[in-house]
Amino acid sequence: MAAPMLRWVGRGRRWTFARVDGGSCHRREAPTGSTSNRIRGRSSVAQQPLYTTQKPRKGEHKWAAVVGLEIHAQISSNSKLFSGSQVRFSAPPNSLVSFFDASLPGTLPVLNRRCVEAAVMTGLALNCHINKKSLFDRKHYFYADLPAGYQITQQRLPIAVNGSLTYGVCAGKKQSQVIPKTVRIKQIQLEQDSGKSLHDDLRSQTLIDLNRAGVGLLEVVLEPDLSCGEEAATAVRELQLILQALGTSQANMAEGQLRVDANISVHHPGEPLGVRTEVKNLNSIRFLAKAIDYEIQRQINELENGGEILNETRSFHYQLGCTMSMRDKEGKQDYRFMPEPNLPPLVLYDATSLPAGADPQQVINIDQIRETLPELPSVTRERLVQQYGMLLEHSFTLLNEVGLLEFFQNVMKETRAEPKKVTSWVLNTFLGYLKQQNLAVSESPVTPSALAELLDMLDSRTISSAAAKQVFEELWKREGKTPGQIVSEKQLELMEDRGALEQLCHSMMEAHPQVVMDLKKGNPRAINKLIGLVRKATQSRADPAMIKEILEKKLSS
Repeated sequence: MAAPMLRWVGRGRRWTFARVDGGSCHRREAPTGSTSNRIRGRSSVAQQPLYTTQKPRKGEHKWAAVVGLEIHAQISSNSKLFSGSQVRFSAPPNSLVSFFDASLPGTLPVLNRRCVEAAVMTGLALNCHINKKSLFDRKHYFYADLPAGYQITQQRLPIAVNGSLTYGVCAGKKQSQVIPKTVRIKQIQLEQDSGKSLHDDLRSQTLIDLNRAGVGLLEVVLEPDLSCGEEAATAVRELQLILQALGTSQANMAEGQLRVDANISVHHPGEPLGVRTEVKNLNSIRFLAKAIDYEIQRQINELENGGEILNETRSFHYQLGCTMSMRDKEGKQDYRFMPEPNLPPLVLYDATSLPAGADPQQVINIDQIRETLPELPSVTRERLVQQYGMLLEHSFTLLNEVGLLEFFQNVMKETRAEPKKVTSWVLNTFLGYLKQQNLAVSESPVTPSALAELLDMLDSRTISSAAAKQVFEELWKREGKTPGQIVSEKQLELMEDRGALEQLCHSMMEAHPQVVMDLKKGNPRAINKLIGLVRKATQSRADPAMIKEILEKKLSS
């Protein structure tokens, strides 16, 4: 039987129940992510590159762009911010709705302790000042998926203020240099999410799902310190990693757990800031960068052609790669903020202000939460560089791909190979195959144990590097064989018979006298030709160093 959904019926402002039996339904917001991203529900380097590289465009040197972000992160909690309703993605429509979520008369909010602790922990990780007293407010606006007609938020006195977020932007010809940058954080506030509006075009009706209504959100407001899509994308990705490390939010953008609104304007350096536009509901890091860069160039083109920028809300159409106007913001909306009468001030304590004999279950201790902070991504990168001697940009890559750091560390636990060799195989060979197949690390057919065994065989000179790549290719075919079995079946072990190898080298020199002549004339590259011929004859089973040693000995004799 079809799931019941609340339906909003046009001008009469009436709520009715409807059943979804078919039809084409989609969200109110414009599409902001690819279908594959939304279905897979994961982050992949192949799908979400963090940096955009663009050639300078006409007139761009005359303009400066200013970008500010408002980021909404869904708090990892079993229940909603002010009710006991369960939080679960993809639940049947309107199956996780309490009386309070539906705004029935007489219902009152009860603050979720877990959400407050998550906000404090996030604020501490982002170098914020935690307000020991914060207030809740009602933000009034009318929309079909907001049954109360207002949202409970923290407009006057939020829980955390004045923080900073440090991120790294890759630069240089090969994107091998990491430049640290910092964006100021204006505030972090607790607020409740709205429901979802799904528009049925075939039946000309809108269906309402209130499962998301009342889910706890952290709104992180960044100061307008960013200047392009690349900076915005890397800052959001760094915040995403921090939230995931803290466990305060899963921050899965494909499931709507992290959504970004970007405020963008352009101006001539030294002149007042320009009129800004807001691009709403960006739920992909890659499309966030594209939307911002497109909007910057659109505004520049508009101004250079004698037009003007409207203060409006826009959406990003991922298929067309452009932003589109949604609604005008020239007439500033009056949200009629007022104190939330049903919630007292939120009071927090630290070690110095904690009342004697206070029940730990009834108070929140800021210093106690500070002591439980886990290792943050910036510290993890420093540890990787010091522990394994890897380049800083390699540590960024390991953290940016979901699950890759854990895979790398599991390989390191089981192999005798040097960290440098493991890093090279994981970031080049392993990650390269993932990109080609558009797979996440969790979907890889090659396990850490298998790669560790392969690297041990390579390290012990059981096989050559070329043979190791053949073995890895066989492992990727998901046939369930170990590297040792593949090496044995295909006879890929290095040749141990030096006499046979000397005879083969002698035969190659006789078969290619011109190459030998070039060598004797002083062309050092000619020996590589002979080495390649010998390796081909041995199906890459011969050690290139041994081949070179034999050839040089024969040439000098």
